[in-house]
Amino acid sequence: MNKKYIVRLSDAERGECEQIVKKLKGGSQKARRAQILLKSDADGPAWTDLAISAAFKCRTRTIENLRQRVLVKGFALALHGKQRENSPTPPKLDGQCEAKLIAMRLGTPPVGYGRWTLQLLAEQMVTLDIVDRICAETVRKTLKKTR
Repeated sequence: MNKKYIVRLSDAERGECEQIVKKLKGGSQKARRAQILLKSDADGPAWTDLAISAAFKCRTRTIENLRQRVLVKGFALALHGKQRENSPTPPKLDGQCEAKLIAMRLGTPPVGYGRWTLQLLAEQMVTLDIVDRICAETVRKTLKKTR
């Protein structure tokens, strides 16, 4: 089969891939992409797609896509992957809600309680209609972030 995209890694790119594989630096996907790029390098081992897919237990289409990404979008984007611009779930608390939470935490707890608990803070925020619902873990993360 004729390859449409042929990867030729520079010495710097090859060195970066080898460092990632050697130290297993980064995530597992990054290490796997580095290994695939090293094996598919036309100036290096130049393995076939079938041999690479058998060695790394992936589809040949995955290898084709990676080679294409290197040549079309660049080595760095192909190796590191595309980073998200923003989270898939919007933050539960904006700046004003965080300020109200912190002010509430610094104030005195309700009658009958000796101190604020995370659950109590979460319940109080819902009671005061600051948010429609919130869990104690979100309260914890918010308070930890601001300390």
